[in-house]
Amino acid sequence: MSADRDRGPFRTLAHRLAGDVEGLPDEGRLPAFSRATGWLNTEPLTPEGLRGRVVLVDFWTYTCVNWLRTLPYLRAWHEKYVDAGLTVVGVHTPEFGFEHDRANVIARTAALGVAYPVAVDDDYGVWEDFANHYWPALYLADAEGRLRYHHFGEGEYARTEMMIQRLLTDAGARDLDLDLVMVEPHGLEVAADWSSLRSPETYLGYGQSSGFVSESSDRYDRSVEYEDGRALPLNGWDLTGRWTQARHSAVLDEAGGSIAFAFHARDVNLVMGPTPPGASIPFRVLLDGRPPGEAHGTDVDADGRGVVDRQDTLQLIRQSGGIRDAVVQLVFDRPELEAYCFTFG
Repeated sequence: MSADRDRGPFRTLAHRLAGDVEGLPDEGRLPAFSRATGWLNTEPLTPEGLRGRVVLVDFWTYTCVNWLRTLPYLRAWHEKYVDAGLTVVGVHTPEFGFEHDRANVIARTAALGVAYPVAVDDDYGVWEDFANHYWPALYLADAEGRLRYHHFGEGEYARTEMMIQRLLTDAGARDLDLDLVMVEPHGLEVAADWSSLRSPETYLGYGQSSGFVSESSDRYDRSVEYEDGRALPLNGWDLTGRWTQARHSAVLDEAGGSIAFAFHARDVNLVMGPTPPGASIPFRVLLDGRPPGEAHGTDVDADGRGVVDRQDTLQLIRQSGGIRDAVVQLVFDRPELEAYCFTFG
């Protein structure tokens, strides 16, 4: 699957635009990475040391599904253009507390196949120097260290790659292959089905929560027994069992608790994980009260069974065919589980 499936017009345009940088804006100098708190896959990089190379700076955090869906292109551009003069710099700026854990970031960087340099931005210093506000966010600098292009969010892959080619050609790259990359994403990396998507990203901690039908401010940060039986409107969710709704997450205090969400989307994902490091928590996913069967996501089986053993984004449901309103429910066999955020695709 690829956003660049019909490449004929794009290829012609890429040939015409390659090397023509006069029409690109000058968005200022490439900020330094001096406020990074660490580096992966490289020694520390500087704008001075990168002079002569085209630089793609990509802000990410490893649980962000919107960024995960851009990752196949980032990997492909790194592989195709690194020898032609492109340096991809991923800036990992964490959203959730566990994404500050260096061991987590190292493990997920390796597991996701991120082989290009990564600036670890635990204190948001690089984020602030770029005046950035988004995950994902992409900035392109020319070989003289001037920012010439940016894009926020998913999409625009063909246009972004053509900008890379224009800047590389202007920097002196020769015999550049102007065909656009083709990618084969899997799991969480597959683009959303935007035509059927009716459910928004939804946080479960009271700091940003929405749609929680049992929410009450006098229950915040307290262990509460939530009863089953409330009807769920579309994009509403509820807890059953003993939970604590904290500022950043919903925390399961006793075994047997569940979360239910009424959604309309092809995919359902949940950012969650065990609170004790190294713990494993079995869970089961039900779709409208039944095992999901062929609609199971990559992190559960057809019976809906899975195990969460790290704090990460897990894919619970991937449907095919016509999409309708449905309810997904997760039941957990053990306590000490934190659930942060539902996302959809």
